[in-house]
Amino acid sequence: MVASSLGLCFLPTLGIVRPSLTAERIYASYSVVERSISVAALEKYAREGILDDELAVYAQYISPQQLEQLRRVLLTRIELTPVAVAQFLYTPQGIILLQRLGQIIQTEARQPGFYAIRSALILAAATPDGLTLLNVLRQFPTRSIRIDLTRSLQIAEQLNRLVNQTAQAIALVQQDAVNAAIAEPLDWQIPDLRERGPWNWEQQTLTLFDPRRDRRFLVDLYLPLMQKPAPVIVISHGLGSDRTSFIYLATQLASYGFAVAVPEHPGSNAEQLRSLLSGVAAEVAEPNEFINRPLDVRYLLNELERLRIADARFRNINVQQVGVIGQSFGGYTALALAGAELNFEQLQQDCNRLQDSPLWNVSLLLQCRALELPRTGYVLRDPRVKAAIAINPITSSVFGEASIRQIAIPVMIVSGSADTIAPTLAEQIRPFSWLTTPDKYLAVIAGATHFSTIGEAAPGSEPIAVPPQVIGPTPEVARSYMSALSVAFFQTYINNLQQYRPYLSSAYAQAISENLLPLSLVRSLSNSQLEQFLR
Repeated sequence: MVASSLGLCFLPTLGIVRPSLTAERIYASYSVVERSISVAALEKYAREGILDDELAVYAQYISPQQLEQLRRVLLTRIELTPVAVAQFLYTPQGIILLQRLGQIIQTEARQPGFYAIRSALILAAATPDGLTLLNVLRQFPTRSIRIDLTRSLQIAEQLNRLVNQTAQAIALVQQDAVNAAIAEPLDWQIPDLRERGPWNWEQQTLTLFDPRRDRRFLVDLYLPLMQKPAPVIVISHGLGSDRTSFIYLATQLASYGFAVAVPEHPGSNAEQLRSLLSGVAAEVAEPNEFINRPLDVRYLLNELERLRIADARFRNINVQQVGVIGQSFGGYTALALAGAELNFEQLQQDCNRLQDSPLWNVSLLLQCRALELPRTGYVLRDPRVKAAIAINPITSSVFGEASIRQIAIPVMIVSGSADTIAPTLAEQIRPFSWLTTPDKYLAVIAGATHFSTIGEAAPGSEPIAVPPQVIGPTPEVARSYMSALSVAFFQTYINNLQQYRPYLSSAYAQAISENLLPLSLVRSLSNSQLEQFLR
């Protein structure tokens, strides 16, 4: 109630006033046919479970399970304040989403519903019951809501085609992995890399300041307690995360003798997202984060090289043999450091098409922000980086095929089949097919989401809460896969220990795969049927 009351005070400053009219009926039109239902009938069913005569006419065409699902959808509350909702809807990403919705959901006068939807969402969040679909309908500022079913069905058909293509592509990757496992069986005597390694480590935090960019950021270091030189692995977190998101992976790698550095990218971390939701920041990430993130890593490596000489505690760090892991926006960061260049021409083409097409790939909302950067030649590759793992990366337009083909070092791309933020076909499977480096791997975790590999919140941290249904089932399984694959990958390509190469096989992935989140690992996409999805 406190948040809602405060939200009401902010509404005038957001340009939102309470409507004198509220929606009474919803009209759905298909060609010349139009049907309607009252909002009151939906509300009576949602709150009391009563089907009146009006709703009963439609109820005969759907199952009891679907009716119950409708009731849940109408009443499910999203825990966001009106200020948080408004802040997002006024960002460039929010505006694009509203434009898409406004093509389908229209006002009583059949005008695009852009402003009406924004008003209804903010006002619904300010009600005592909070942001629910039922409250959004009640707060819609015209007497009726019109839904263009013709356009809706076209979009649904396109979505259904995309879903089917993705499912078929993943099935073919899985079959390729099974065939490869049969062709090269595993030596079952090898140890399990999901277990911790032999080394203990110590953790410390550095505060770095790059005067050229006027940028201050924190770095957590995990240093193995051993006398021989330790290669460096950098972990780059995703948008809205922080340096605590991959503690499990940092400690796993440190236990195998790697010095692990985890920078916090200040312009695209959890604090930036909290600032957006509280009204302090205007967007979730400024366009210059596409440049600053790789430069954070470069500056970090420079500082570690300086400390290696100046401070005895860092004397055993090898900054010339570096591996990078990144998730989501961090996956972009890892691939940029590996040699992929910003591809403004490809990005411009794809973002122009985005104006008139459904938005199935949410990551394009972020990728298209890079178009606001000056069109100069950015050098983001760091030659010290010798291998890279990109988890759920955003790649398709900001790099495109031409830039992905420039990567010459070993790369592993990790994808979750249930990723709705950076969809697996567009952002991982197709980009994997563009790689020309001979040492490339694609790991697909069936059922994993965009958030499955992110670790649990560290004690004392303030993470952005993600609902369990969004994280997906058994994320600890996905994390165990990353623990094993990252150790094997960097031992092979950073330490040049060939005894770890068998772990980078379809057979090993199959051996550790669990039923709830099956893991497949391939080195190529040879199935001719798969090619049709990659064009």
